[in-house]
Amino acid sequence: MGAVATKRHIVEAADSLFYEHGFEATAFADIASAIGISRGNFYYHFRTKDEILDAVITRRLERTRQLLDSWERETGSARDCLLSFAGMLIANRTKIMLYGCPVGSLCLELAKLDHLALGRATELFTLFREWLATQFATLGRGPDADALAMHLLMRSQGVATLAAALRDDGFIEREVEAMKAWLDAQCPTAPGRPVR
Repeated sequence: MGAVATKRHIVEAADSLFYEHGFEATAFADIASAIGISRGNFYYHFRTKDEILDAVITRRLERTRQLLDSWERETGSARDCLLSFAGMLIANRTKIMLYGCPVGSLCLELAKLDHLALGRATELFTLFREWLATQFATLGRGPDADALAMHLLMRSQGVATLAAALRDDGFIEREVEAMKAWLDAQCPTAPGRPVR
């Protein structure tokens, strides 16, 4: 495996391990073992765990942008983009019930650690917030688009947190249906195309 591929595998493994076990609980040895490389080879690519964390956050930002862009391309309307965001809880419910939201759990752990990377990790929430606000603005809710975006973001985080605590699949489904009804009430007019 080449250096670029090895580095990519390290970041992918670290991303999964940070999500499933937590940043602090994951050691270099855990990541190296997950992809079957020596610690020496590992240190060639990353000297510190903070370097890996930065790469994981960068990966998550890139993947989130790709996801949001795909929703805009595939759904055809801002309303459907918002529904896709709510539906993400259903699509990822198995992992959410086991580990919570990958963004929320990372930010919470880094906040508890008073880690310098917290600000960088919250860029993930900012990315969602701005994207959601754009969708609401497209639907004619410009003056309160940011407040609506924050409400939907907060609600999805609450559902993820309670789903992880309760391990109740039905709870997620009921809450997503309630979020869809809330979205319909906020944007009853014809859907618009997302604006970039």
